[in-house]
Amino acid sequence: MEEPLALHPVKLYVYDLSKGMARRLSPLMLGKQLDGIWHTSIIVHKDEFFYGSGGISSCAPGGTLLGPPDSVVDLGNTEVTEEIFLEYLSSLGESMFRGESYNLFEHNCNTFSNEVAQFLTGRKIPSYITDLPAEVLATPFGQALRPLLDSVQIQPPGGNTFSRHNGQS
Repeated sequence: MEEPLALHPVKLYVYDLSKGMARRLSPLMLGKQLDGIWHTSIIVHKDEFFYGSGGISSCAPGGTLLGPPDSVVDLGNTEVTEEIFLEYLSSLGESMFRGESYNLFEHNCNTFSNEVAQFLTGRKIPSYITDLPAEVLATPFGQALRPLLDSVQIQPPGGNTFSRHNGQS
């Protein structure tokens, strides 16, 4: 007799990298209101997983120097076991989400969170997060800054670069 599959909660941690500055300065600089500059990560199997210029990283939830998230989105539950999830992350880290593939506007932490959320739950992360780069680039200021911003690399300090054996004995 097979055991029923366990359900594991999946959460999205949302951090405002601007610490409120985007809300205050975006109308002046961009001519439109932005509520934040979002960094996201996925919490599942008791760890926080995120992507930056150093590749895929993990830590205890809230364990980066970003501190506690500004908001938490409940993405539902997954039946994906930790072992299968770690295999999946390992393959992502060797293909789509290598550190050198990071791009602030087109292939970032939110791209990663969206991909992983869909794998785990079949649900996307909120569009206000995934649409932000296009919103910024649609402004004259965003277009003017693009050459500079394309060179920006973000890697929240405090995590460990993910490897297949992290946290396993």
